[in-house]
Amino acid sequence: MKQQAIIFDMDGVICHTNPFHSEAFRVFFGKRGLNPTEQEFAQHMYGKSNKYIFAHFLGREVIGSEFAELENEKEGLFREIYAGKVETLPEFLPFLQALKKEGYRTGVATSAPRANLDLIMNSLGFGPSMESVLASENVTKHKPDPEVYLSSSRNLEIDPTRCLVFEDSHSGVSAARNAGMRVVGVLSSHTKEELPPCDHYIRDYRDIDTDTVSKLLS
Repeated sequence: MKQQAIIFDMDGVICHTNPFHSEAFRVFFGKRGLNPTEQEFAQHMYGKSNKYIFAHFLGREVIGSEFAELENEKEGLFREIYAGKVETLPEFLPFLQALKKEGYRTGVATSAPRANLDLIMNSLGFGPSMESVLASENVTKHKPDPEVYLSSSRNLEIDPTRCLVFEDSHSGVSAARNAGMRVVGVLSSHTKEELPPCDHYIRDYRDIDTDTVSKLLS
């Protein structure tokens, strides 16, 4: 096995879930008399933690048992809406298979709850291919803090400088860069200009192959 690793965020990187999160948040906030616009979601929801999203849209910090209740409600709505509709960005699974054939260690590092990750992994069947699986419950500090990526590198037993991260959000790219890792920006939710500088950019996995990965890690 190579002494190099590839780590994937989930939302917007493995699956294009943002439209379904938007739908869930619309129902969630609608119950509370709030109607955020798509522009507001793009600025304050995509790639952000629920703690930030609740604080921004509700106008106050949400903590403790109230946070747990609200998060369970919203994420339950998401899973209800998304179940049966799970699909990857084009060619993700063949790309992952190609990485494994080349001997790369691979992991998932998401700010989403583990239940969301399990829904997607179980639907698509890629869980056994991942040597590290981390969700929001596994960290105390969320992206752009590098904790989830540094923890992933420890799980994978690979130095951060030998890890390549696939991310789609400003906070996610920042987290990977803060961890000292190289980054591929996935342009599913944002433009190049809206992200911090990345080492490479793709629209989806038709735009990359293992040769490109090898060059990015060399």
